[in-house]
Amino acid sequence: LNPSLDRTVIVDGLKVNESNRWTSVHHYAGGKGIDVSRAIHEMGGQTIAYGFIGGDEGRTLEVKLDEEGVPFSFTPIEQETRVNFIISDTRASQQTIINAPGPHISKRELGRFLKKLRGIYPSPELMVASGSVPPGVPFDIYYTIVQEAKSHRVRTILDSAGQWLEEGIKAKPYLIKPNIREAEELLKTELPTEEAITKAALNLIEMGVEIAVISRGKDGIIAAAKDGMFKAVPPPVEVRSAVGAGDCTIAGLALKLARGEPLIEACRLAV
Repeated sequence: LNPSLDRTVIVDGLKVNESNRWTSVHHYAGGKGIDVSRAIHEMGGQTIAYGFIGGDEGRTLEVKLDEEGVPFSFTPIEQETRVNFIISDTRASQQTIINAPGPHISKRELGRFLKKLRGIYPSPELMVASGSVPPGVPFDIYYTIVQEAKSHRVRTILDSAGQWLEEGIKAKPYLIKPNIREAEELLKTELPTEEAITKAALNLIEMGVEIAVISRGKDGIIAAAKDGMFKAVPPPVEVRSAVGAGDCTIAGLALKLARGEPLIEACRLAV
């Protein structure tokens, strides 16, 4: 719902409270939903990105997506698309991410977006609702989106946090994928061990979702469903950037499940 134009600044040793020089700057179309669409597209899947777009930054974002060949169908708005900044320190192998809240969405713009979304049914095999919600959009928007999809028998994956996740899960989406911190916040308990994370995934199933996946960074994912549980751990790799890692997990799950493949295969691709 909240696309962004991401500007990544590369520095060789960030010095706090001092003047720094960047070695390069890169611009990308960003936001969780766009990241998911991009990953699915790169894996050969068919996808369309939806959300709100506006101003010069929004037009630049659309150009970037066109260059990548990622299909989109955005709802135009009066205010400017947000810009996020990522400072990547190559010497320390660290990243600092500064996210903007996003443009204010009017009731009329929200209405046009929801009308466009209703027009896609019953086509999709699966819908992914992910990321933050821009100002002006009700905090229960994901509840509305999931309910609408379910009324057309379209499965939904919900990947959000805070009150957006708390409200959205009440509509009982097909799959949710919180990370550990988001799961702790949702369940109001700490998850210090793998056993605790496993129990948490089962608790999420009891809340009405069919599949609960808790992501654990480099330790992979734990997935629970009514017919079993899986743990998938990625192979060791050199970490260059964690930006979009969770979105790629969602893309892997969505692509395999939309194709009717078993959850275990979806978990393998997800990591």
